[in-house]
Amino acid sequence: MKPKVFLEFVEIKSLIASVLPFVLGSLYAIYNYHQVHLGYLALFFVASSLFHMATNANDNYQDFLHAPRDADNQEFLEETNVVGVNQISIGQARTITFGLAGVSLVLGLWLVTRTGLPLLWMGLYSYAVGYFYAGGPKPISTGPFGEFFSGFTMGFMIFWIAVFINTYDVTTITWLSSFQVLVAAGLAIFAISNIMLANNICDMAEDIALGRHTILYYLGKPVMLRVFAWSYVAGYLCLVAAVWLGVLPPLSLLTLVSAIPVYKNTRLFLQKQVKRETFILAIKNATIICLSFAVFMGLGLLV
Repeated sequence: MKPKVFLEFVEIKSLIASVLPFVLGSLYAIYNYHQVHLGYLALFFVASSLFHMATNANDNYQDFLHAPRDADNQEFLEETNVVGVNQISIGQARTITFGLAGVSLVLGLWLVTRTGLPLLWMGLYSYAVGYFYAGGPKPISTGPFGEFFSGFTMGFMIFWIAVFINTYDVTTITWLSSFQVLVAAGLAIFAISNIMLANNICDMAEDIALGRHTILYYLGKPVMLRVFAWSYVAGYLCLVAAVWLGVLPPLSLLTLVSAIPVYKNTRLFLQKQVKRETFILAIKNATIICLSFAVFMGLGLLV
């Protein structure tokens, strides 16, 4: 397989969605606990990145494998799905998917032996979501909870695991500490879940044709477009609440300036929902939000 095809198959461009929560969780640990375990953190970064690629690969080949073979779906099979477009065999797809996931799993289990069982439970949840998102008899992505699981798993769990790996030896997980991390990660959670929501909004007709009953099927496009817009507001409110709780540096509030380009991009998306033209706006919004959050939070550690 050519490198270009491999990178397209694992959707390398989407890796930013897991890298930024990883950075944010690390900064959170430094701000609140004043320490970082660089070696363990580096291994977690590699493990999470490999698993992110494995999940993307699994999504692509599962979509190709289970798509109906009829005239209505020929365009999807031959011109849209990366497996069909590049004529990747199912054997190749599975080897790459389980190979990436296997290496990630080995690294994760080793980290469990060094940091403790909480990482095992968090990891098991993440791996389960990663597989069942597109695999199994009732894939998560074909139902109404895809946005929740994508936003919560990537926006919160990666953030939380990064915090845990840096602080396992100085603190214990409590309901209060978990709630504080959840609020601090709220901005990332809503921004990332909106990527999935934008994807489903653009693919609504195609999803229905393929038998996928996403949340658009139940609530309709007008309602979910409003949810899309207000989700960004909810994320910014989480940021303000986290600063008020004292778990984020006050300078993090400068992240609110990102609302200007996010507002402009959101208005464009609300006017037109075309996969090849405006879906990228949700990715741009998530990148702008999380990157500015990381920059201002990092500056907040210095003052």
